[in-house]
Amino acid sequence: MNYYTISEVAKITNINIATVRYYEKRGLVDKPIRNKSGYRMFSDEIIENIKLIKQAQSLGFTLEEIKKILAIYRTESYFPAEEMYNFSVEKIGEIEEKINQLNILKALLQTAVHCADSDLPLTKSSCPVIKILSEGEM
Repeated sequence: MNYYTISEVAKITNINIATVRYYEKRGLVDKPIRNKSGYRMFSDEIIENIKLIKQAQSLGFTLEEIKKILAIYRTESYFPAEEMYNFSVEKIGEIEEKINQLNILKALLQTAVHCADSDLPLTKSSCPVIKILSEGEM
């Protein structure tokens, strides 16, 4: 097994040192061992966990959700199928709600983009985005 300093981990995983410390503080990665000089030395496993964290974040998982996923990932003989099913159903619902919100936002912005040329340039009071947001008509 290889061991790396925090700066090496940051470089390998393409995150900054503060993020590595934050993940450690939040319990997302295990506390690293320390060498004779007192430097923290991170294992290959921690690097793989950080890569998993970054991939999960890019897909929209929260750090709390990632923490639960990591607990399952790290334990060879443990897979709570029912818990994962329920988690997946809940996450699908959240994604569908987010899609609905994004569609509303898209429609709102399209309103501003499709203003007639005769309406341009828009004033603050005639801008559909500002008007709809300030009047709460969404």
